Amino acid sequence: MPFEPNIWRYRCGGRTLRDFFMSSSDCYLSLSVVAVLLTFSASFRVRRIGFVIIPYFFFAWVTIELAWLHILTLSVISIWFISQGVLATAAGINGFILAIMSIIGLSRLHRQSQQCATHYEQVLEQHFDTDYINAIDPKRRQYTDSIIDEKRWLKPFNMRRQGVCRLRNIRYGEHARHILDIYQPSSLPETPCPVLFQIHGGGWTIGTKDHQGLPLMNHLASRGWLCVAINYRLSPQNRFPAHIEDAKRALAWVKEHISEYGGDRHFVIATGGSAGGHLSSLLALSANQTELQPGFEEADTSVQGCVPFYGVYDFIDGNADCDALPITDFLADVVMPQRPHEVPQLWQQASPTSQAHSDAPPFFVIHGSHDSLAIVEEARRFVAALRATSQNPVLYAELEGAQHAFEIFHSVRTEHTLTAVCRFVEYLYGQYQKSKLITDKPQT
Repeated sequence: MPFEPNIWRYRCGGRTLRDFFMSSSDCYLSLSVVAVLLTFSASFRVRRIGFVIIPYFFFAWVTIELAWLHILTLSVISIWFISQGVLATAAGINGFILAIMSIIGLSRLHRQSQQCATHYEQVLEQHFDTDYINAIDPKRRQYTDSIIDEKRWLKPFNMRRQGVCRLRNIRYGEHARHILDIYQPSSLPETPCPVLFQIHGGGWTIGTKDHQGLPLMNHLASRGWLCVAINYRLSPQNRFPAHIEDAKRALAWVKEHISEYGGDRHFVIATGGSAGGHLSSLLALSANQTELQPGFEEADTSVQGCVPFYGVYDFIDGNADCDALPITDFLADVVMPQRPHEVPQLWQQASPTSQAHSDAPPFFVIHGSHDSLAIVEEARRFVAALRATSQNPVLYAELEGAQHAFEIFHSVRTEHTLTAVCRFVEYLYGQYQKSKLITDKPQT
């Protein structure tokens, strides 16, 4: 007699669980309910559910960014179950209705991802000029094409890019985490390449240079950029300011050595997502602050622009708009050396919002409206603080329906994001080249 787990003997309405799951109609109904729940979680902004927010975020994230794949999968499943005759039962009909509802909701999410291209272009034109593309070097204008390659988002986890090579685990300091990778064009141009400086996220406690920022780095490296991805010391073993000190140490290494790899040390754009968005912003706003550069106080740690994704920008008032996660308690217990009232100046120093100043480099802040891990209200306050003080452009793209970490793998939204960021950094690089020509022009 075959073994039968006790759970199968549980009865509900006169049927065992085995009977329920062996019924095609009931199985189809169950799958349709799951699909509707996933679509619902992805369609609405949910924050105030405590630590349940983390699994919620994960399911919402993959549903939003892979909506087309969910549509395809649900359609195939529905066709198969219908061929098995499930529509002859009430459960099958209900499952079919729920599946249709889910497909409609997923289609809306997919269209929302496509529409972000228009929003990005409006942001760029508003802050630069409607004809800003013509301000980019004609030799590099080809890199800003807005036509996206569908092969990318149809293969979301394929990070390989033809024409890009990767130099791994180059040491920039003495700690085991003081290593970086360089992504460069397989054929380096004669002139030095502009540089992208990528800082990974992970709540300051996890993560590596190998798993974040890959679509952007490969995209730019295939277009004549050198991209540097760094590791840094992690909490709780290492408390702030260790993270930003390491980012600055790596940047100082880049300024000293990147020309050996074909890069332009005078033009570096900082970027990163989540904790990396926080650190890249803080890096851009704390250029050459000697107290954050122990042992390399004289090194140049300035950057020419910053593109933070879904960052945390305010350690002081991080709970002002949302009680979804106790961010202050988490920071005090894991990231910061002491609580806010014990070292208020250090907490202020760690907050990019508090560090906004008139000489801040150009910023392009990107955040999702449905972000459940780094709230969008904090990004808005950060942008407002920058715009109130900075003399340089501060662009802000709030992506309707986007979750946290939306650009880690290829999706429709990711591909449009790559185009927008490429246009932003190429515009800055064009302005840099023009100023360099004026500076280098011989005096008569």
